[in-house]
Amino acid sequence: MPSENPKATSSEAEHISQDSTTHFGFLHVPVEHKVNLVRRHFNTVAYKYDFMNTLLSFGIHYVWKQTAVELMDLKPGDRVIDVCGGTADLALNAAQKTQPGGEIVLYDINWAMMLTGKPKVDASPFSQNIVYVQGDAERISFADNSFDGAMVGFGIRNLTRMEQGFREMHRVLKPGGKIMCLEFSEPTPPWFKTLYDFYSFHIMPAVGKILGGSRHAYTYLPESIRLFPGPEELKSMLQAMGFREVFYKRLSRGISVVHVGTKG
Repeated sequence: MPSENPKATSSEAEHISQDSTTHFGFLHVPVEHKVNLVRRHFNTVAYKYDFMNTLLSFGIHYVWKQTAVELMDLKPGDRVIDVCGGTADLALNAAQKTQPGGEIVLYDINWAMMLTGKPKVDASPFSQNIVYVQGDAERISFADNSFDGAMVGFGIRNLTRMEQGFREMHRVLKPGGKIMCLEFSEPTPPWFKTLYDFYSFHIMPAVGKILGGSRHAYTYLPESIRLFPGPEELKSMLQAMGFREVFYKRLSRGISVVHVGTKG
């Protein structure tokens, strides 16, 4: 287990240091290298991503995702972009809320992740309502004011410039549109945090090596969580970007947190 547990602060919100390095887990890497490291990471885990998520979270991640989408209060006919949409769990939840007439754009830089989720989409009633676009979350390839909702689940912390990703989501939202960010956090009860840290830094990497084929991939996960801003800091960040009515909800004793805001 790493001897240090660094935590992001306001001055580190984009994780870019003066010497042009950024975090990849607890490692410092050149800024220009992170996107390729993240792509390689998800190429490694893509084929077992859903299985490992379900195993390591004991299936609770499905409840988190359903709850997060419900908090967006989507309406039939809404157009929603799922940034870092991966294997389409959030997209499928949103598609259910936006029919008839809605459209979900599943937007991710990693094609392997989207391909892994495609059989789920094809087997659902919403295969015609979900479209795939491969692209960079820091440069979203859609016009201003294009979407009624923008959501990101367990992906924003992987960006090189997290704040730029949020700014892009703000840009493509229509006035009055909703942003939703579902992300891991640190549990609030001290006893539970101690237990969770042991599980995250010891059990998860071991299981990842045995069943997922990569110990490092599942070491990166808890490290990146520890560097992510806390709920109050993230709320302030979103408000500073122009989102109003920002609120958050802790799930499962704070293991994950949902933030929701409205574009002013």
